[in-house]
This record gives sequence, C-alpha cells and structure tokens, in this order.
Amino acid sequence: MMKATQGTTYNMLGSRLNNVALELENLRNMGATGKKLNKPSDDPAAIRPVLNTRKQISNVDRYLETMGKTGDIMEATDGHLEHVENIMQRAKEIMVNAVNGSLSDEDRTVLADELVQLKQEMLDTANGNIDGKYIFSGYREDTKPFTINTAYTEAGYLANDSSTWPVLYNGDENVTFIEISPGEQLQANLTGNNLFLGSTSWDPTDSTLNSTDAGRYDLFAEITQAEEAIRTNDQAAMQTSLEDLEGAAEQNRRLRSQLGNRASRVEASMLYQENVRIDLAQVLSRYEDADAIEVFNDIIQQETAFQAALSITSQVSKLSILDFI
Repeated sequence: MMKATQGTTYNMLGSRLNNVALELENLRNMGATGKKLNKPSDDPAAIRPVLNTRKQISNVDRYLETMGKTGDIMEATDGHLEHVENIMQRAKEIMVNAVNGSLSDEDRTVLADELVQLKQEMLDTANGNIDGKYIFSGYREDTKPFTINTAYTEAGYLANDSSTWPVLYNGDENVTFIEISPGEQLQANLTGNNLFLGSTSWDPTDSTLNSTDAGRYDLFAEITQAEEAIRTNDQAAMQTSLEDLEGAAEQNRRLRSQLGNRASRVEASMLYQENVRIDLAQVLSRYEDADAIEVFNDIIQQETAFQAALSITSQVSKLSILDFI
C-alpha cells in the first residue's frame, strides 16, 4: 500500500488551492460582468442557442431600423399630401367664386393670378425632399421630379403626350418596398407620376407613351386649365374645371388614405417586432445573465473555502522531518 508523503500531500493541497482560486476568479468575473456565459467553455451546450438568438435579435434590429426610417419618411410625405389637399381645396374655392360670381375683368385676373401661385406652391410641394432625397421621384431620388414646361401652350396640349403638359416629370414609376417581417413586403412611397399626374405607368424615354389614366387627373393641368378658363371667362370650361378640381382633390385624398393605411401597418409591425425583441432578450438572458444574489453568495462561500485551503496549505508547508523527532 502506497503511503502519502509530505510532498504528495503538499502537491494535492496546492492543486486544490489552485482550483479554488480559479473558481473564485470565475465567480468574481461573473459578478463584475453580470454574465455567467463569458466564454464558450463556461457552457458549451448554450453556445448554439445563444448564437441563434443573437442572430434573431440582429434581424429584428434591422427590421426596426428600416421601418423606423421609413415611418419617418411616410409621416413627412403625409405632411406634403396634406398641403396638396389644402391647395386643391383653395383652387376649388376660387373656381366656385369664378363660376357663381359676377366678376369684372380685374376680379377674374386676381383669381387667375392666385391659381398661378397655387400651381407654383404645388410644384414646390411635389419637389419636396428629405435628407437631400426627392420623395416623389421613384428610384431617381437624386433628380428633381418636376419642372415647368416652358414650351407649354394651351393650344398645343395633348392628353397622350407628356411633353405638351404644363409640368414635366423627370422621375420614374418605380415604387419602394420595405420588408416588415420575413417574407412580407409593403409599398413605402408614392411616385410623382401616380400622385400628381394620375398615371400609374411612366416611360421616361418616350413622352407619347405617357397619358393620364381614365378617370384620373393631372393636378398641374387641372389648375392650369382652371386659370385659363377664368382668364377667358369661359363659363362652360369653368364648370368643367370645377368638377375636375374636385376629382383631382379626391384623387389626392384617396392616395393619402392608402399611404396612411400602410403607415399604420408599419407602426403595427414595429410594435410586434419590439415585442419579439423583448422575448428574444429574455431567452438570451436565461443563457447569459447571472443571478446577482446567487453569485454573491457563491463568492462568499468560495472565499471562505479559499481562505481555509490557504490556511491548511500554509500549515503543511511549515512541517519538516524535525517535527517528528
């Protein structure tokens, strides 16, 4: 039977002291970081679910960031559409005065001049931008979407040739979609051709392929034609313009409502993703986070064990063969 020598005993106690010290260091690190999983060796079985959960949280953060920016743009766009609605309402009021009132040439000139100003105000709104990007240009967000057509004449206007229209469109028909959840996309913007010109399709290379859709309106043309009807005191044309201005205003209200519904969908998706993130964070916490009270108690116990092991080891180290003579 092998006897335990003093050296063997000392080595065993030293090894035990080292293990206790390492465990104490791990507990102190856990207490300082608040994490029980600081390196893979702390819990190898937890690594896979932790990495998967972190990836899911990263995806949720990406959704939230994208939807947050898009929601801000949608809100700003709604402000522009509200201004367009006010412009169309004022244009209709002017036309009502022109149709129903007994006006002098000077009075009609004042009303027509106000319509010119309203058209310019509409142009400024249609060229609105956020962070240097034009919001109604489609994919051509670095290009100012609308410019006055200096070649426009009342006699030369053709409904099926956009080069003859009062205002030219320099953007494209491409709408932007955002992903609000895995596999689900939502249209996030309105293009200038659809909103202001009443055309759902647009060919920037051939103006003869561009026309206002049946039952829809070119807002710029309607205001321009209303101005022209007032200046010439054409009662029939003014009556037609009054009806068309209301139709154009309704077109704007309808598209604004659609955009509002999509904005509400984005808000709902953001709320859902925020709740998902909370749930994922709780899952991650179960794997990673340490119980502060439990860790504190373990540190106290481990420090006590360490002091005991240190005391015993120091006593053994003082022994020599002379103590037994």
